[in-house]
Amino acid sequence: MAQYLLSVYQPVGPAPTPEFLEPIMQDLEVLNREMKAAGVWVFAAGLHPTDTATVVRQQGAGLLITDGPFAETKEHLGGFTVIEAADLDAALGWAGKLARATTLPIEVRPIQH
Repeated sequence: MAQYLLSVYQPVGPAPTPEFLEPIMQDLEVLNREMKAAGVWVFAAGLHPTDTATVVRQQGAGLLITDGPFAETKEHLGGFTVIEAADLDAALGWAGKLARATTLPIEVRPIQH
């Protein structure tokens, strides 16, 4: 089975209120249990806000280190799940469930080994 990265993109801005976030977190926990029971779940994590990011890039013979995310956008990577799925269609099915649970866009990419 191939592994797929399901990237969760969230809008830039303040964190949602606990009243808004609580049902989403409950739905996400139900989905994580479903993925584990189906044997597709490998790993998942949320990320700290973008202001904690540091970008390292090569510049000439040295390295340039800057604060903040790589790109200025209206959305940023907020978390991810790694799954094992038979094919892209199966991965897209799980991504659809994750999009419904989080109410956020999900990018699906195969992982190279």
